[in-house]
Amino acid sequence: MRIVPRWALLSSGCAPVLMIAGWAIAARLEGPSYDASAQTISVLAAHGAEGFWVMTAALLALGICHLLTAWGLRPAALPGRAALAAGGLSAFVVVLVPAPSSGGSLRHGSAVAVGFTLLAAWPVLATVRGGTAPWGLRPLPSILATALMCLGAAWFVYEVGQGGAPGIAERFVTSMQSLWPFVVVASCFRHAEDAAPAPSP
Repeated sequence: MRIVPRWALLSSGCAPVLMIAGWAIAARLEGPSYDASAQTISVLAAHGAEGFWVMTAALLALGICHLLTAWGLRPAALPGRAALAAGGLSAFVVVLVPAPSSGGSLRHGSAVAVGFTLLAAWPVLATVRGGTAPWGLRPLPSILATALMCLGAAWFVYEVGQGGAPGIAERFVTSMQSLWPFVVVASCFRHAEDAAPAPSP
């Protein structure tokens, strides 16, 4: 089993922190006019938003974190690493085609949908068969993670259609998708520690 470099803990661990801090700070800058439950994260990154630069910087940082983590996650299967890296690149595309200040955007919505899909699929694509694989790369946890992300995405689509609370659903999905790479990297380190031979007396 190939070893994950220590910096992958930093890149994967920073992803959820930067993402959550980004939308929290941007929402605070936006003020009471922004409703975090009814409005999406994209509103915070739209041109003209008070927190535009904060949310844009958070998305760029998230993309960089995913790219670095995909590079360092050597024990994972290559298709999963590629999907995680592509998910990181999709964050750059979301920044390049931000949501308009009012109304919808097919280009922005498509970029977000592609990113969601890639980041939901990478856990399953990264699985390594066999009992010697780290916990986060085994089929069952990976399938459960992907299933939960897909359910969260379906919840988001439902809330958008009903005019309910898409902001809450989107934050749930985004939080899980940004956190799972850290869970996988941490499980690889734990696995390496457990597999290390005991020091000779």
